[in-house]
Parts: sequence; structure tokens; C-alpha cells
Amino acid sequence: MISSKKNQWLIYLGLIAASFIVLYPFFFMIINSFKSGAEIMHTPIALPKEWSWKGYVDVFESTNLLRIFFNTIFVSVSVMVLNCLLSAMVAFAIAKTKMPGRDVWLRLILSSMMVPAILFTIPVYMMMYDWGWVNTYRVLIIPGAISAYNIFLLYQFMTQVDEAYLEAARIDGASEFRIFFKVVLPMMRPAMATVGILTFMGAWNDFMGPLLYIRDDSMLTLQMALFKFQQDIPAGNLEQVWAMTTMIAVPVVFAFFFMQKNFIKAFTGVGVK
Repeated sequence: MISSKKNQWLIYLGLIAASFIVLYPFFFMIINSFKSGAEIMHTPIALPKEWSWKGYVDVFESTNLLRIFFNTIFVSVSVMVLNCLLSAMVAFAIAKTKMPGRDVWLRLILSSMMVPAILFTIPVYMMMYDWGWVNTYRVLIIPGAISAYNIFLLYQFMTQVDEAYLEAARIDGASEFRIFFKVVLPMMRPAMATVGILTFMGAWNDFMGPLLYIRDDSMLTLQMALFKFQQDIPAGNLEQVWAMTTMIAVPVVFAFFFMQKNFIKAFTGVGVK
């Protein structure tokens, strides 16, 4: 009994230590965003001697931050919605329909995951340039509208859906599209939420796409704006860089925090209500 309690305390201590390790960079980022540039340089790990909002005020005055946030949210949400929908439809077609060559398609999708994405950078850029998509929203949204990894992940959960529900719907005369939207998707809600938040975070933090394709300042996303901000602002105004970094990170952290229960549900099986 005593040994069991000691083991529990050791587990709790380990979890507390791990929590401090994980949370410290986030805490470090926030406290530096409320310091002056000189204080960040000299005492980066200490609490602010005088809490200041100057970094945040200067960011709003120096950039069109509302437009940048709109661009990032619009692109991230569009990629998330399209990717979740299209990846789920492909996974459903492979896992639950009588589509010819399902195994071949699945192998092709899995094999594409083994090719480094960097190899496609030049061909994709040339294709986007020829299509006239450079410096448009399409170039940031359409290439991310489907994902081999998300297809494979959703395919694994699709296989757990009981065929009896699908057969009952087919006997009632439901089409495959109706079965997909009315039967399968409600069962896949935790998995879809998991794919959605991961896709949203990937689009929100995307740097290479805007770096390659965006030319106008009116279309900048947060990551590219932060990069340009670091180039334009003198090193003495570090509080502005830290303030903008905090504003970029906080929405994603909160989104992950409120959606974390779906990660647990997604990896404990498919529930039927």
C-alpha cells in the first residue's frame, strides 16, 4: 500500500516537472512581450520590473494587423474545412464503398507520404506560376485542400464504423453521399475534430507557402508578417517582436486546449450516439 502511494507521488512529481518544462517557453514568451527591449536583452528570464504594453501598441501602429489576422484566419479555416471534407470523402470511398481498385489507391496514397515534400517545391511553383495563382488566396488554400496523412488517419477510423449501420441505410434507399454525411460523419466527429485542429495549426503556422507565393503586403499572413517585422524593426525594439509572437501563438494554444478532449476520444475508438 505504501509502495503504491510512493509510485503515485513519483508519477505526480514527474507530471509536474514535465508540465513546467512544456509551459516554460510559453511563459518566457509572454513575460518578454511585456518588457522593454533593453530589459529583454539584459534579463530575459526574469519577471518584468515594470509591465509595459508598448510592444503591443507599437505592433498595431506599425502593421495592418487586423488585415494580417483576417488573411491568416481565412486561409487557415478554408484549408481546414476543405481538407477535412475531401480527406474524409476519400477515406470513406476507400474504406466503405465498393470502388474498384481500393487497395491500389490506398497504396498510392501511402507511397506518396514517403516522398519528401521539398522535392515538389520547384515543380509546384512553376505550375502555380503558369496558372496565374501566385499572389492569390488560391495558392495558399488549394494545395493544402487534401492530405495523404489525413486520408490515412481517417481511413483507420472509418474501418471501425460498423457495416450494419451503412447496410441499413442502403436498404432504406440512402445514397452514398447521404450515408457519408448523415451516418458516417456524426460517428467520426472526434476524429474529424482531431484532423481539423491539426490542419488548422499547420495552415496557421505555414511559412513556406506565403514566402514563395505572396508578393503584396495586403495578403501577408502572420508568419510572413513576423518575418518581415523582424527584418524591418531595429534590434532595440525587441518587445514588438515578442508581442507579435505572443499574439500569433496564443490563439493556437487556446484552440488546442479547448479541443484536446477530442484527441482523447479520437484515439479511444468511434462512438455511436
